[in-house]
Amino acid sequence: MTFKSKNKLGLGSVLLALGFLITEVSAHIPIPPKKGEIGRRETNVAAPNFTLANQAGQRFKFNANGGKVVLVTFVYTTCPDVCPLFSAHFAAIQRALDAEKHENYLLLSISTDPKRDTPAKMKAYAEAFKADVKHWQFLTGSQKDLAEVWKNFGVNVKDHGNGQIQHTNLTTLIDAKGVRRVDYYGDKWLVKEVLKDIKWLESEKS
Repeated sequence: MTFKSKNKLGLGSVLLALGFLITEVSAHIPIPPKKGEIGRRETNVAAPNFTLANQAGQRFKFNANGGKVVLVTFVYTTCPDVCPLFSAHFAAIQRALDAEKHENYLLLSISTDPKRDTPAKMKAYAEAFKADVKHWQFLTGSQKDLAEVWKNFGVNVKDHGNGQIQHTNLTTLIDAKGVRRVDYYGDKWLVKEVLKDIKWLESEKS
């Protein structure tokens, strides 16, 4: 079976699985990217360290220079459109890496909705995507703590107060030394290109 057929996860089925999580009218309104921030862009910026809570309600301390290749994205659990797409991509990436016996990687989904995204909500969201939390953590926290993380990653977030959260569509890849090496803006990035970039960064270590 090819990677594509084995790991394809239809957005429709994901939305169905997440239906029980969406308890109010909500929408994702992407913030228009700056000029040049479309698609894949290589970069060289130190990633921040931070402490949040994971889906188990446990303190999660992220050390950017932790010796692992890390993929980070920003989502919220009641988003009905691109956030489930990003999470479906992460699920496919995890399956592919696990199938190839990769161990030294970490996926992080960071909330943009501290009012609603409790650890319990993040846990249910993780289960909907069949995440292996050994390598894929779902992080939330207080408004203050999350706002600091958003700022340090260059993510703008605006809560419209009616369940609509507007935020920058950023996914970023961090190397084992804690440096952001590739930013993916918008929703057009592909699983295969991220897997290729992960393997590229892993090859640098060896």
